[in-house]
Amino acid sequence: MNQLNILLLCQLGMGLFWIITYLLIIYKGWQEKKYGMPMAAICANISWEFIFAFLYPQNELQRVITLIWLVLDIFILMQFLRYAPKEYKKIISSKLLYLSFVITLIASFFIILGIVHEFHDFEGKYAAFFQNLMMSGLFIALLVQRGNLAGQSMGIAFCKMIGTLFASVGFYLYFRTPLITIISMATLFYDWLYILLIYRLQHKKLAK
Repeated sequence: MNQLNILLLCQLGMGLFWIITYLLIIYKGWQEKKYGMPMAAICANISWEFIFAFLYPQNELQRVITLIWLVLDIFILMQFLRYAPKEYKKIISSKLLYLSFVITLIASFFIILGIVHEFHDFEGKYAAFFQNLMMSGLFIALLVQRGNLAGQSMGIAFCKMIGTLFASVGFYLYFRTPLITIISMATLFYDWLYILLIYRLQHKKLAK
């Protein structure tokens, strides 16, 4: 298999498994009436996807993948706006939560643009790897915060890790930088930890 085919395989694998991840989050959220992705992760994802679908589009295949991610993230956002106020009503009002969302979305958009210009990274790779690492940590935080599997599943955790693995392998083989390699390794570690925590919660639930 030549270099181009391996790179295409990594691109398709990354796109497919993260699409499945988003679909599983949407399904789980609809099933349990819970949001499945933390607010900061939603804002970062939507900002990145908008920027690299419309402002700095990449190759045609990646643009299609990015647009699919954007549409799915909008559904995930709708679930957050619908279900999060009920979960947070004891500590924050709906109006303040919505205001926090708007501020976070605006901040995410300009931070990602800042990274693009600071690193001269018009493919969005640095911002993408940074926010993937952030998302892995936030998924773990959400799991610990709730103390149960509401809005989460082994399928979500597994598909996210496989998507990250495809992205990491592709960049390591053909666009390697020390920073992206370190971020990739850290993200894979936290994805593995996320899977382990879900497994333990599942085992604990079955043991009751």
